[in-house]
Parts: sequence; C-alpha cells; structure tokens
Amino acid sequence: MILNTMLVVLTNLAARFLGNTLFRQHFHLLLSAVVMFGPTLSLWVSQHSIFAKRSHFLYRLFLRSGWGWTCIFVGSFIFLFSFSIRRSLSLSIRHLSRLCVAGGLWLGFCKLLDILENATGSCYEPIVNSQEITNGQPLLVLREGESKSECLKAGMLWRGYEVSEDVFLLCLCCLLLAEETAVFGPYLSLGGFSDAPLRILFLFCVLLLWLWIFLLLCLLAYFPKFPTQLLGGALGCLSWRGLYQGWYRLGPTWYCPGRPGLGLLNTKTEATEDGQLSQNHTKN
Repeated sequence: MILNTMLVVLTNLAARFLGNTLFRQHFHLLLSAVVMFGPTLSLWVSQHSIFAKRSHFLYRLFLRSGWGWTCIFVGSFIFLFSFSIRRSLSLSIRHLSRLCVAGGLWLGFCKLLDILENATGSCYEPIVNSQEITNGQPLLVLREGESKSECLKAGMLWRGYEVSEDVFLLCLCCLLLAEETAVFGPYLSLGGFSDAPLRILFLFCVLLLWLWIFLLLCLLAYFPKFPTQLLGGALGCLSWRGLYQGWYRLGPTWYCPGRPGLGLLNTKTEATEDGQLSQNHTKN
C-alpha cells in the first residue's frame, strides 16, 4: 500500500512536470544551452574521475546501445498507454510508428555522416621510431585508400571533419522521451485511469531521460570536442523539430502517425486534450 502510494505520488509529480506547458516550450532551448556551454565544465571536472574513462560501464552498457534502450522503454510505454485506453491494435501500431520513423532517420543520418567522414577525412600512420617530433607528437605518414573504420581498427589516426553521433543520439532521445511522455500529465489531469504497470513504465522513461541528460553532460565535460559535438546537438534538435514540430502536426493520415496522445482519450475529454496538445505545439 505504501509503495503504491509512493508510486502514484512520484508519477503524478513527474507527469505534471513533463506535461507542463513551460517545460514543453523551453526544454529544447535548455538542451541546446547544455550542448553549447557544457564543454566549459571541463575546466572544473577532474580527469581522474571514473567518468573520464570511456570504459566506464555506463558508457558501455547504455551509450553504445542508447537507441535500443529508448525503444524498449518508450515503445513499451506507448503501446501499453494506447492499448489500455482504446484496445485498438491498429491505433497502438500507428503511435509506435513514430519510433520507427525516428529510428530510420537516425540510421539514415548515421550512414550519411559516415559517407561524409570517409569522403573528407584521411588516415595517418604515426612513425613511432622516428627521431623527428613536432609539438611533442611523432611524424605522421598519409595512408591512402583507408576507410575510417579500417584506419581505427589498425591503430592509426583519422583526421577529418566529423559530427558527434553520440551527442546527436542523446539529444534526439532526450527530445523524443520528453515528447512521448508529456501526454501522460494531461491524461491524468483529465481523470484518466492508470494502473501500476503503466506508471512503472512511465517512471522508467523519466529515469531514462535523466540518465541521457547525465551522460550528455559527462561527454561534454570529460570528452569535449568542439565543434563536432555542437553539430551533433544541432542535428538532433533539427531532427526533432522536423518530426514533432513539423510532420506529425499534419494529423493522423496514411503517411503521418500524428502527434503523441492524439485520439487516445475518450470522446468526452478528447476535444479538451486535443485542444491542449494543439495549444502547446502552437506556442512552441
């Protein structure tokens, strides 16, 4: 009984915060400020911290499979939330298709960035036994015809233009989580019923959002790379704006899944919910 009460209180507070109009309007600006000014934290953090090592279990367990974790928790929440309200498999699949679209966009951008990096970069082999050293570094010999993956696997150096895929993924996942979970607050405020499994999934999504923000701060503070991280953050924000602030506002059609939460409430409260969603998106 006590645990259930704590669960209800925590999820209600989190849902009210994420569903707040002020948060929804300014979260992308807050995330942009974090990406822009986060590297300045490197002036104060210790390079001997456990988070300064790329081998830390948080990076290995979550960062390398960030999209998978996001799909598991957000997809489960979307499906359970939509199916428990309407009992319509087709409607649940339509809302889940937003994850497929975002995943396809992420994979497409990663492939495009990989092509651009291979086209604009070059592979260099350091001469370890060389007596000539420039600025404390050994001489580098250009190796032509090597791709970035082959170059790094061989232990050589890759120099070229790049965009931080980690920052791109984290920014996209943060904005996606904020959008997909924001509808839970208005749903509860309209008297919607929610059982323990749905609230637990929502709480996991909230915890995952804060974990992504924490990992983003760690990357910016301990591994600052300007302007590659800034470009990655900009690409993530542009992807979110193109989807959630552009395409999804066209409404549910055969080519568009629609906004999060659209069509999920009962007939009595659906008009009120749609009005709240439209007002929030119009102000963005």
